[in-house]
Amino acid sequence: MIDYKKIIAAKINVPLEQKELLSMITETADDAFGDYAFPCFKLARTMHMSPVQIAEKLARETELDEHIVKVQAVNGYLNFFVNRIELIWDVISDVFAARGKYGDSDVGAGKTVCIDYSSVNICKSFHIGHLSTTAIGSALYKIYSALGYKVVGINHLGDYGTQFGKMIVAFKLWGNREVAEREGVTELQRLYVKFHQEEVVHPELTEQAREWFVRIEKGDAEAQELFEFFKRITLCEVKKIYDRLNVKFDSWNGESFFNDKMDKPLQMLRDKGLITESQGAQVVELTDYGMPPCLLVKSDGSSLYATRDIAAAIWRKQEYDFDKCLYVVAYQQNLHFKQIFKVLELAGLPWVKDLVHVAFGMVSLEDGAMSTRKGNVVLLKDVIDKAVAKAGEIIRDKNPDLADREKIAEQVGVGAVLFSALENSRIKDIVFSYDRILNFDGETSPYLQYTCARCNSILEKAGDYKNSKESGDYRSLDNPETLRLVKLIGSFPQAVRDAAAKYEPSVISALLIDIAQAFNRFYIEHRVLSDNIAEQNARLQVVEATAAVLKRGLSLLGIQSPDKM
Repeated sequence: MIDYKKIIAAKINVPLEQKELLSMITETADDAFGDYAFPCFKLARTMHMSPVQIAEKLARETELDEHIVKVQAVNGYLNFFVNRIELIWDVISDVFAARGKYGDSDVGAGKTVCIDYSSVNICKSFHIGHLSTTAIGSALYKIYSALGYKVVGINHLGDYGTQFGKMIVAFKLWGNREVAEREGVTELQRLYVKFHQEEVVHPELTEQAREWFVRIEKGDAEAQELFEFFKRITLCEVKKIYDRLNVKFDSWNGESFFNDKMDKPLQMLRDKGLITESQGAQVVELTDYGMPPCLLVKSDGSSLYATRDIAAAIWRKQEYDFDKCLYVVAYQQNLHFKQIFKVLELAGLPWVKDLVHVAFGMVSLEDGAMSTRKGNVVLLKDVIDKAVAKAGEIIRDKNPDLADREKIAEQVGVGAVLFSALENSRIKDIVFSYDRILNFDGETSPYLQYTCARCNSILEKAGDYKNSKESGDYRSLDNPETLRLVKLIGSFPQAVRDAAAKYEPSVISALLIDIAQAFNRFYIEHRVLSDNIAEQNARLQVVEATAAVLKRGLSLLGIQSPDKM
């Protein structure tokens, strides 16, 4: 795409460095005031003139050409009008040339990004609380991949701790292999809840659980076999959900993988004089940094999350030599990551600057929160199933003769669930509502999918047409609605880069909503299919470009785009 900012910067003769000058040139909010604006207020002191006078002087001095066709001085701003026909064709031709990969680039070539996300717990339900980490992490995986990075998706399984001793006790007392095979995690979850209920009146169960966990740690054959049985059942179930959500991982190394990899990091911290003893426990004091001590080894000699996360970070750097390692984990763990990052920094590891906690808010349902121990969890599978069923009902009412209705309902329902975690800034808490996320008229995934399908329908009705500049009357596109739509489309590649830089998929989500809304205004104001073939061809190209960008944007969020709805 033509870099209008550079063209404009070359025309402005002011005492500023090129980089600063470029940063000051911005797109206008209102197309009536031009396409780009340069504020002159900062120059008043050095040029010894008022901003209004500076803008008027620069307007007189600016030479017009085939790219910049008009310049205006307005209240201290220098406004530039570009050749809008050229701009529109430039954007549309770029979309066509990308062949479905518009926004992709090689800016990350030769660099590796590790993304730690989803991190399900063995023996526990894959519930709606896992939605945000899974959706955000998977979207970032796709976004970084589109930018040319080598991406390593890591599911850091919760497969270590005394809870597995509890599961073995519960299973031996009340469990059955055949039932567990048939019922899956539902049965394991039932046993987990029952243990906590029985533990209240039979505290001796707690000691039995500790003993079984020690047996797991020591590699006891029976303990290991049961642990692997629980793990297989859990992963078999969650992988089915990942397949529906279009989520993938390159590593399933969980906490237990690092059980034999903690001694060296701990010894390194001791050698550097960072570890001190506190009531029998081993800690790194962080009081000077406004944090409580980072507990690494408990008084009974057992390790903690922090110990394993420190070992995992060091192992990942050695294994992948990452340029960035992202942890997509809820904001409740802010202190935890501040502590382990500070410990690694104090240890003198220079790559600690490349560790990033990508925090997000919590998910709750309209009727309240959830608790695994109490058993009142909402399974993510059930949420998806219900969303798909509701999507099917809506599609049946809107288009009863639609072919492949079940397949499309799956795409719409799953897309709606994913988008609910990606539509707003990730740090916001989410209150999940089926009615809202499945609204075909709101700022939702079904709205985007429907707009994309509408574009496809228009193109199908038009039949074959020539998508070249010569085949269309581009003068018919010089109007506010088309210009706004095309400018938004043209900003998509930068939005993809911004989403990666900010670890924020909602940058793409918000732009897609803006594009869909702008397209629908364009569609209402300008008849696409007409007897004027030259005008029709030009407008069909806008429709085709819109469909391509919506489809690509949704794919980066992990959402499919049905051809028809």
